[in-house]
Amino acid sequence: MVQVAVAQFAPGVDKDENLATIGKLAGEAAGRGAAVVVFPEFAMFTAPKLDQRFLDSAEPLGGPFTTGLAELAARLGVHVVAGVNERLDDPGRISNTLLAIDPGGDVVAEYRKLHLYDAFGYKESDVVRPGGIGEPETFKVEGVTFGMQTCYDVRFPEVTRRIVDAGADVLALPADWVPGPLKEDHWRTLVRARAIENTVYVAAAGQCAPTGAGNSMVVDPMGVVAAGLGDGTGVASAEVSPERIAAVRKTNPALSLRRFTVAPVR
Repeated sequence: MVQVAVAQFAPGVDKDENLATIGKLAGEAAGRGAAVVVFPEFAMFTAPKLDQRFLDSAEPLGGPFTTGLAELAARLGVHVVAGVNERLDDPGRISNTLLAIDPGGDVVAEYRKLHLYDAFGYKESDVVRPGGIGEPETFKVEGVTFGMQTCYDVRFPEVTRRIVDAGADVLALPADWVPGPLKEDHWRTLVRARAIENTVYVAAAGQCAPTGAGNSMVVDPMGVVAAGLGDGTGVASAEVSPERIAAVRKTNPALSLRRFTVAPVR
């Protein structure tokens, strides 16, 4: 078994302050025995509006913020998953990128958001370039395989299915779920649905108020919320177990009974 934590906070426009908060929360999670700590989308920098500030904040991978994440992962001996604003050659847009960093300080998996949040009155594509469709990247912790996806991607079940087909036992799901009418209900429903239909764990870490809807949680393969948070800063953790996945899949062999595959839109 591996203990996984979701760490919830509201990142602001001060990257150093955000990194300090990440370090504090990661330390709290590690102190509880967590081997993996999942942080929100845009953990590096978040402004109230998607504007030029996001472009100005962006750094290349290996820049100061990523280096800071690597240093704290190494210091605490944990895997860290967090969202960063990645600088691109495209001067008008950034990549909304997730990084998984191991206790050696190395980036072991990357994910660039596929489905941009051009919905509910927002247009993320004004400043963000969607990630390319390739084979999902995964990483292992004590024999448990983790995959990653971001926020709005959870509304597209085929994204999770491809990650599970790549061998993931746990989905790390950083988000900045914008509050609004019924939005919190959508979040809870979608996170649990992705766990249930794929018979995997989902570790969903969202930003909290005022930028996000909070409600971070670790959900088991039967859709049970094993640990969760409300709307404030904090850490919640739960154990993930390959034996639990095997038992659920024996009861509900949905993956083996399916009759359709997933293919990208060309």
